[in-house]
Amino acid sequence: MARLPRRLGHGEEATLEEHLGELRSRLIVMIGVVAVTTAVAYVFHDHILNWLDRPLPPHLRPVTLGVAEPFTITITVCLWAGLVVALPVLLWQLWAFMAPAIDPSFERKVLVLVGCSIALGAGGVAFGYEVLLPRAIAFLTNYDKAHYHHLIQASPYYNFVVTILVGIVVVFQTPLAVLALVALRILSSRVLRKQRRVGYVITAAVALALPGPDLVTTSLELLPMWALFEGSIWLAVFFERRWRKLAPSSATLGA
Repeated sequence: MARLPRRLGHGEEATLEEHLGELRSRLIVMIGVVAVTTAVAYVFHDHILNWLDRPLPPHLRPVTLGVAEPFTITITVCLWAGLVVALPVLLWQLWAFMAPAIDPSFERKVLVLVGCSIALGAGGVAFGYEVLLPRAIAFLTNYDKAHYHHLIQASPYYNFVVTILVGIVVVFQTPLAVLALVALRILSSRVLRKQRRVGYVITAAVALALPGPDLVTTSLELLPMWALFEGSIWLAVFFERRWRKLAPSSATLGA
């Protein structure tokens, strides 16, 4: 049985052939994991499709128009589900390949940030699925009912659901993005507080650019974005004060 690729130590030297061999091994592991998780997703595809259909009104269900469409849509949904489940392993394999060139102390910070990012992403999925999607879909499917007989085609519907969820997950990463800019000295909490109104306008512009053709969806995306932006300002204040307290001790150790 082939062994898993060995992770090189920090600063450990290796030849180009060894690096290429490690990369090939890690790619094989990643492809194998995606194949397994996709197969598992197919076994449970009824549950996955039911979960995606749940935001729809009770009397509606997606329709297909082509002969092969039920099969191709199911396989596509299972592939995306497999990628989502396999994502931690995929990211870990990429990180293990790059980590030897990165300082170990920075590696610990990255792992903390990844943990925070996963927690924020999970919060985004929960908000998008439980709050945003049911209200947006209810509004859109009941719009001008006197003029339209609403049939929901499966492929566009699943694309809409996935796009909304991915968009809201990205939105929920706002605190980490702002904190990174503050850590790089590109922004500061003082600038963020002073330009708060500009930040709210920019946030509104981003909400308009996100998926969601109607006012209800856009508004439900905008409200958490404003809350996250405001929270990011105070998070920056907290960390700046913490960094200032740690700076003198770092300088003393350096001396």
